[in-house]
Amino acid sequence: MYKYVPVPITPLMIIRSFEDSKNNIPKAWKHDWVSMNHISNAMQKAVICSEDQNFLKHNGVDFKAVEKAFTENMKGKRIRGGSTISQQTAKNVFLWPGRSWLRKGLETYFTFIIELSWSKQRILEVYLNSIEMGKGVYGCESAAQYWFKKPASKLTAYEAAAIAAVLPNPRVYKANPASAYIQKRKTWIVKQMNFFGPLRFENNEK
Repeated sequence: MYKYVPVPITPLMIIRSFEDSKNNIPKAWKHDWVSMNHISNAMQKAVICSEDQNFLKHNGVDFKAVEKAFTENMKGKRIRGGSTISQQTAKNVFLWPGRSWLRKGLETYFTFIIELSWSKQRILEVYLNSIEMGKGVYGCESAAQYWFKKPASKLTAYEAAAIAAVLPNPRVYKANPASAYIQKRKTWIVKQMNFFGPLRFENNEK
């Protein structure tokens, strides 16, 4: 169904709402679905360059990224994951946060399903409309309004990169004003966007 219709709510939104309720925080979240043609090209490229630079090439799992993450984690460096945008989309839309083998197995299953039945463009569209991009902020339209007081269609490269930079921990990091760490990540993401070149989906449509 989600191949054709917007995702109105995700399990994470519900979970966060209950967490806020337990902490006596008013239940509220910002989530405004917009179609891909209302999301700036810069925002699309920013999340790909930040989260999954092989998004257009892999079939849901980037084994090189998984291997690199495993190697760095074994060396005792900052813990990092190897999840692709497809895997994050499957987790955000259909599952719950966590690190159990059951959830990871279901994530792999749903990743396979959406890669088989959705286009890459649709996966990215759902991802950009569903992912947490701030505390209680879901999707790039709400994030653009929350962080920069403008629609997602008007985001510049540096603004889009700032939003993408907070994705590792959107409930802690701020896109605006950016800390020194987020500023550094933002600059790196913009450089990657320049190297990436034009974003083309034509050969990925199903």
